[in-house]
Amino acid sequence: MKHKIVFLDASTVDFGDIDLSIFTRHGNFASFPRTSKHETIERIKDATIVITNKVILNREIFSKAGSLRYIAVAATGYNNIDIDAARQFGIAVSNVAGYSTPSVAQFTMLFILALASRLIEYNAAAHSGRWSASPIFTLGNWPTVEIAGKTLGILGYGAIGREVARIATAFGMKVIALKRDGIAYSDEVPRMELFQLASVADFISVHLPLTAENRYFISDDFFSAMKPSGFFINMARGALVNPAALYRALVNGTIAGAAIDVMEQEPPHADDPLLTAPNLIITPHIAWATKESRQRLINEIDANIESFIRGVPRNLVT
Repeated sequence: MKHKIVFLDASTVDFGDIDLSIFTRHGNFASFPRTSKHETIERIKDATIVITNKVILNREIFSKAGSLRYIAVAATGYNNIDIDAARQFGIAVSNVAGYSTPSVAQFTMLFILALASRLIEYNAAAHSGRWSASPIFTLGNWPTVEIAGKTLGILGYGAIGREVARIATAFGMKVIALKRDGIAYSDEVPRMELFQLASVADFISVHLPLTAENRYFISDDFFSAMKPSGFFINMARGALVNPAALYRALVNGTIAGAAIDVMEQEPPHADDPLLTAPNLIITPHIAWATKESRQRLINEIDANIESFIRGVPRNLVT
């Protein structure tokens, strides 16, 4: 069978530096940088295999895509796919897990180091002429701290959390992790309840999946429990954090600073208050996206498609 393969939003993975021709070995391959809602059905109506990162595929679309047999999700999360409907229409769905672990862990340490060293402020001061105007050889407007000996609290001790812990330990940091009820832990990492962890940690980094239960679980009470000298980092999903609470914590000086790679609305509205919050580093959901990480993602998608064609699908989520 000659497969027609369609990548609906290739620009989310290929920034002009990734070769997608690997997929042509499986059949006729078509790639679109982006696909809007009204374009989806037309583009996949004859496809047997669809690759998507964020394009929504639901029951209505499945009912009009009679040839579709397989969806390769170009991500770990697959909340854009109606899994129940896919199962009913006999459409297999696979995702890719673990491809971005080194990249996200690296970015987490970047945030920790940037916050501790006040990198953003000092870089801006050098370029703006503020350093040139200094009466002495240096500039000490923003006191820095050493991370050696500081405590890093990790919320979400999965693959990424463990890799962050490994690197942080090499920098001399102490690591603690969030305790979950009813779980027996076999490692030696100290576990603490949420607010206890908040009160002890000098840096807190979030690496949790978003669920209906933990939406906005980081709110005013959490930030109030943190040390005034503490730094907060979110590398997971924006909606884990109440944005208004984070804004208040920064404006009021409840915490020393924060860094986030994710926001609840992505891209954010131009008037989002967090874009003007003090002592906040924001990057555009890019921590996962080193070239190496994106190439691993493409390689895994290719392996998923090959396995499906051979009749032994891998990484199924349906």
